[in-house]
Amino acid sequence: MECKPTQAPGPFDIAELRERHRQEREKRVRPEGDSQYLEVSDGFDDFYEVDPTNPIEQRDPVTEEIDVAVLGAGFAGLIASARLKHAGISNIRTIDMAGDFGGTWYWNRYPGLQCDTDACSYMPMLEEVPHVPKDRYAFGEEIYEQCQRIARQYDLYETALFGTIVRSLSWDEGIRRWRIETNHGDDIRARFIIMGTGPYNRPKLPGIPGIRDFKGHSFHTSRWDYEYTGGDRKGGLTGLADKRVAIIGTGATGIQVIPFLGEYAKHTYVFQRTPSTIDIRGDMAVPREWTNSQAPGWQAERRKNFYDGTFGVLKPGQADLICDNWTELNRNIAAKLEEMGNPELSAEQYMELREQTDYAVMERLRGRVDEVIDDPETAETLKPYYRFLCKRPTFSDDYLPTFNRPNVTLVDVSASRGVDRITEKGVVANGEEYEVDCIVFASGFEITTSFERRFGIGAITGAGGRSLYDHWEDGYRTFHGMSSHGFPNMAFMGFTQIGVSVNVSDMYEQQSTHIAYVIRQALDRGITRVEATAEAEQKWIDHMHATELSNRDFLLDCTPGYYNNEGGTDLRSHLGEVYGPGFYAFGDLIEQWRESGDMAGFDLQD
Repeated sequence: MECKPTQAPGPFDIAELRERHRQEREKRVRPEGDSQYLEVSDGFDDFYEVDPTNPIEQRDPVTEEIDVAVLGAGFAGLIASARLKHAGISNIRTIDMAGDFGGTWYWNRYPGLQCDTDACSYMPMLEEVPHVPKDRYAFGEEIYEQCQRIARQYDLYETALFGTIVRSLSWDEGIRRWRIETNHGDDIRARFIIMGTGPYNRPKLPGIPGIRDFKGHSFHTSRWDYEYTGGDRKGGLTGLADKRVAIIGTGATGIQVIPFLGEYAKHTYVFQRTPSTIDIRGDMAVPREWTNSQAPGWQAERRKNFYDGTFGVLKPGQADLICDNWTELNRNIAAKLEEMGNPELSAEQYMELREQTDYAVMERLRGRVDEVIDDPETAETLKPYYRFLCKRPTFSDDYLPTFNRPNVTLVDVSASRGVDRITEKGVVANGEEYEVDCIVFASGFEITTSFERRFGIGAITGAGGRSLYDHWEDGYRTFHGMSSHGFPNMAFMGFTQIGVSVNVSDMYEQQSTHIAYVIRQALDRGITRVEATAEAEQKWIDHMHATELSNRDFLLDCTPGYYNNEGGTDLRSHLGEVYGPGFYAFGDLIEQWRESGDMAGFDLQD
């Protein structure tokens, strides 16, 4: 398939658009930032500590000593556990509140669930645990099944503890192990801990006044209630035929759910603070002839191409293998540079070209809204006025047409920066009460809130009684993004101080390989205590700051969302602190560190 650059409809004035962006941002910013959201554990246990698929049941406590406890059974924990097994480390436990492996792909079972990135790049270990996605954007069930295949191939089910909530972690210097306290009263003493909890772990709720007062039915999309709605992931929500439904949230999840609510509910009220970008999904089956023609290493090559098309730069003549809205900006820049004869541009010239191309991409997406929506006022409300990647790109062929339905009402709550309040009967917005039978919260997950809220573990206490939350109070303090001084034998995964890729599964592979190496070396050398030195930690922090490519100004100009800590000035990026030279440069750096074999930067004790 030939991948061509896209064109914006008609001329546009960047100065005018900049001012429109500013106005749209200002009317949505809330001074409380992330604190506008409630913790689900604060009186909303039925939104979190409940599993509609495999209800958590009390069991006998587990008492044991193990080599490694892996906290989390989503992509991070799953890949980490697999890499441990690959390294010959079998005395492990994978611990998760869920009833199976899969993480967000276990919890999210809402109708229409699909990934929003190229599935052949996104899904983990497709060559090692052989599978090729059926569709360009795989459905949730297929991704969940791949997680199960990985777990079976590496015999992870045998040692998994599901339905288990970790309440606290504490380092016991006397036995040089981590003590793990759980909801079952377990006494698990682990030599090493891997924090694989992932960024999409804990649901969050909007702190709307009166949220506890509603007398109807309500649930979070990550705990979809099919007993109430009827149907399954493919639709058939016949239980809503006589129901008035409100949905709060129009991000990536809302975009997928709302077409189903519009189709099946008696009436659907969509409360929108900020519109998402909606590009054509254009889903298609992955051709089997393409599958059969791929040489070993095809997924790594595809992932590198995806990275170049999003976070990197497409080189002259380099094909865009992904060819969707994620890579559109860089694809268009590459085409423009080729048209100009691929000149050497200064940084200022390149950024000017990037800004012009960015505005053109967003103008095209706004033009699509006009093409699809019948009512001009509704169309204007659905247009996103912000820079590309201020919010997560979304894809749908069904979302925009849903607002042409007579039983669907779009309620714009931008002027009041959100819903006014919730009553016993419904939702109040712009001074008007909308009586409903059900409220669906598509409000996402704890991603840039405090570390304590995100981890959801009451206390993480390291050597000398130091709290991890105190240690990271002013930001991440790590060595290579995966270890911290004062927290021996503990490894972190996810968005900390590392190289970042558009594919989290690729990041987890990189981190898991490194962590498994450190643990394998410790076990082989008879080392019982591995701790990043204070000097190595500070050196890494200094190196991160010296090499960082700050996008602070860009994020501060963005409309509020989880990408920029809800527009707060105390920015905590959803990507953590990003290693400036890039994901692949970071991979080379830690690979060279491993090849040296001296474990430099760690205090090693027998």
